[in-house]
Amino acid sequence: MAEIIGVRLKKGGKIYYFDPKGQVIEKNQPVIVETSQGLRYGIVDISNKIIEDEKIDFEIKPIVKIATEEDTIQNEKILEKEKEAYSIFIEKVRKYNLDMKLIDITLTYDCNKIIFYFTSEGRVDFRELVKELASIFKMRIELRQIGVRDEAKIINGIGICGRPLCCATFLRDFQPVSIKMAKDQKLSLNPTKISGACGRLMCCLKYEQEAYEELTKNLPNEGDIIKTEKGTGEVLSVNVLRQTIKAAVRKNEQDIPNVEFFNVSEIEIIKRKIIKEEICMEELKGIED
Repeated sequence: MAEIIGVRLKKGGKIYYFDPKGQVIEKNQPVIVETSQGLRYGIVDISNKIIEDEKIDFEIKPIVKIATEEDTIQNEKILEKEKEAYSIFIEKVRKYNLDMKLIDITLTYDCNKIIFYFTSEGRVDFRELVKELASIFKMRIELRQIGVRDEAKIINGIGICGRPLCCATFLRDFQPVSIKMAKDQKLSLNPTKISGACGRLMCCLKYEQEAYEELTKNLPNEGDIIKTEKGTGEVLSVNVLRQTIKAAVRKNEQDIPNVEFFNVSEIEIIKRKIIKEEICMEELKGIED
């Protein structure tokens, strides 16, 4: 068992978990924590909570301290410096005519390092830019090129479900998502309907994939030939969740087929249909990882 608190480093951003070091820390209490980026100021979103060891699949670092009023004032100054840095960065990118889109800036609490997150279509030679930024800010400069998924994670937004993006709120890592998942879940393969705000396949396709793989294991596909107590016939449609099959069956070859519904346990697959891809893979190519 371990005791943790949940901390947001940015308003509306993702929650990170830390060890409160035995202290009872209430929600909305500001704290100073150590992250992979350096010291950061954050606000407690989840107060002391006990979780089981088997649920911990990430490193839990102890908080540095509970923030004081002086720390809060310091953080306000840091936010102002980040705004100033944004304008300076844009100006210098134009000066060097670099193909870079600035997404976010993070200045550490101790002002030892400033990180610029950007996107670009290709590789960028920003050596001269870094030198000039270092001479201006007098601290360590980091430029990190990120992908479209990371861009959505930082900026956040509202998904088609009406909720904030998963990647910006609770997902710790991006999981591989494929077109096969959309097919297994009988979703429309229209790119606009299965793409997230980032333009890639929606992360939530992964959530139910394991369940769908288990449910479809014994199911036929549309067009398969099946044998039932009412005769043989062709599968017209399949309801994965209900585990039912709609098929046109007949007792004898000369009979007119009747449309009947069966449970998966009531059928035997005797011939699989060769499935031809009728979708434009070029359209889907750009949205799959």
